[in-house]
Amino acid sequence: MPQSTHNRVAELHNLAAHAHAAAAVAHGKGDHLTAHELSQQALEHSRNALKLAEELAREARTSSKT
Repeated sequence: MPQSTHNRVAELHNLAAHAHAAAAVAHGKGDHLTAHELSQQALEHSRNALKLAEELAREARTSSKT
């Protein structure tokens, strides 16, 4: 399994965490529109990370059967 794919999953999780933190700061400053946009961005990164991690798990199961 290519390590770069694992790195990409980790990167997406980190991007999601950063967007969540930035959303919290924006919300704390009363900028609710920006906070909402950043929260949406964090959700998208999280979903992409999940999708890629699930693909990796499927590949691992398939390769272990052969």
